[in-house]
Amino acid sequence: MTKITLNDFKESYFYKNELIRLCREYHLPVYGTKAELSHYVYLYLSGVPAEKIKAYRTSPTKPSLKADEITLKTKLVGSGFTFNNEARKFFADYFNSDHFSFKKEMAVIKRQAETNNNTNMTVGDLIKQSQKLQNDSTQRVHILAKTSEEATYQWNNFVKDFCHSSESYSFNDKLKVAALLWKHVKHSKQPKRYSHDLVKIFSEEISQFRK
Repeated sequence: MTKITLNDFKESYFYKNELIRLCREYHLPVYGTKAELSHYVYLYLSGVPAEKIKAYRTSPTKPSLKADEITLKTKLVGSGFTFNNEARKFFADYFNSDHFSFKKEMAVIKRQAETNNNTNMTVGDLIKQSQKLQNDSTQRVHILAKTSEEATYQWNNFVKDFCHSSESYSFNDKLKVAALLWKHVKHSKQPKRYSHDLVKIFSEEISQFRK
């Protein structure tokens, strides 16, 4: 079994497949978003017994619906509806769009319905709530900011931007350096994104990883 401390886990970057492997090793739920899987591992390493860590959502058991099987009355939970190419075709036809792309707020609404086992919410409700958030930028930002997925999205972009920067080539362990810089950014009031100045500001702290 992989031995890792809570502190190591908090300061390291894990890909989703690595989190799934850890969850399997620790006998934790293995279905969910990257943020959900991270939370399961976090709880376990914090001392919560594996048998007391329950999945927020369960893996769909019904076959995925085809585009022509989806209607505005289709239930979001338990029907086989999922965000795939078939759903994309349905929404593209509904919105009369050649290139429809799923919005982040749509995923948030659907996950919330699954977490609460809301079997009454329909695709029509999803569209209405999503459009309402898109038209209310303040509420949209508030809702997205509260989701763990948004934090994961910010971290992923931070790592990507750092690793693509010229500064990153001066270090042996890029992910370790990114994690140290992100720790400062995450708890600050500044924008949650990478900037070249961070390497200068925290130069002393990350100097041990220079080539």
